[in-house]
Amino acid sequence: MQRYTTDQLLGIVRKMFSKAGCSTRDADTVADMLVAAELRGIPSHGLMRVKDYIGLWQKGRMNMNPNVKIVHQTPSTATVDADLSPGMIAGKFAMQLAIEKAEQVGSGWVAVRNSNHFGIAGYYTMMAARKDMIGFAMTNANALVAPTFSLDRMLGTNPIAFSIPGNEEPIFTADFATTPIARGKLELMEKQGKASPHGFVQDKNGVSSTDPSVLRDGGAILPLGGDFEHASHKGFCMGAMVDILSAILSGANFGPFVPPQVAYLDPKPGAPGEGLGHFFGAIRIDGFRPANEVKEYMDLWIRTFRKANTSAEAERVVIPGEPEIAKELDYRKNGIPVLPKVWEELVATAVSIGLTEDDLNN
Repeated sequence: MQRYTTDQLLGIVRKMFSKAGCSTRDADTVADMLVAAELRGIPSHGLMRVKDYIGLWQKGRMNMNPNVKIVHQTPSTATVDADLSPGMIAGKFAMQLAIEKAEQVGSGWVAVRNSNHFGIAGYYTMMAARKDMIGFAMTNANALVAPTFSLDRMLGTNPIAFSIPGNEEPIFTADFATTPIARGKLELMEKQGKASPHGFVQDKNGVSSTDPSVLRDGGAILPLGGDFEHASHKGFCMGAMVDILSAILSGANFGPFVPPQVAYLDPKPGAPGEGLGHFFGAIRIDGFRPANEVKEYMDLWIRTFRKANTSAEAERVVIPGEPEIAKELDYRKNGIPVLPKVWEELVATAVSIGLTEDDLNN
């Protein structure tokens, strides 16, 4: 498997999105987000997404030169219209706005409508944590998830992220889908020839399946828990909360009306809202006690949990965010691995917009 430096991949993505019409600033934002996903070991939200974004733009469903703007606000809240931008352009704008509001009044909360896929949620929450704030980020997504007892796909994988800074310890970041797996990871499994674990997906008849391509034949992803006996109703509750905060507050589409984030599937007719939605929050930690006290206490929390006794010598309690930090250290030193099929798709997408493989490599 070929490895590429961070700068190489940043340059490749910048070239492609600049060619598609993004400003230099926006192309940098898209590139930074997609490569951040690769660095943190989340390739399902990295280079694999380029073909989807470019495909949506080619279908007129993504705006590479958007006018992202505030359409409603109070001192601590706002609603942002993304103008069908790549989600990370609107997402970065919205989280920066939430941080600015938190600096002024203690907390900031921003809902976004009329957007597209926004990458990894933890990227935004870490923006807040670096400012001595707690960060929240979530987004709804196109309906691939069957709620408990349902055959119909009604919700997206609807991820949630939360970050809080420590003092000496790294930022604590929990970033997870409200399902056992995201669509992109199923796609990655398919490319790798792997089966999906039991309890992750069901076929069109509601029967548990291990086929990662089952979504193409009317199957669905299951909520966290997998089935009722394993508390899938709680995963359904979490996914519903994300959908409500992301769509009902902003005026984005909800549930089954969220537009697919792939070009080969058309949006559902009669959708009541605009695009898909996100929700961001930032809270100053010094709103509760001095920031250094909060961060030092967070260090103690992390160290206490890290030292917990475990059931096997080879296992330990993993603090949320630690595996991603380890991946980033490795990949920055040794290069980021890119699957051959992902590179082939990247080259084919580049050719479709008038670039060549040599353009990507130079």
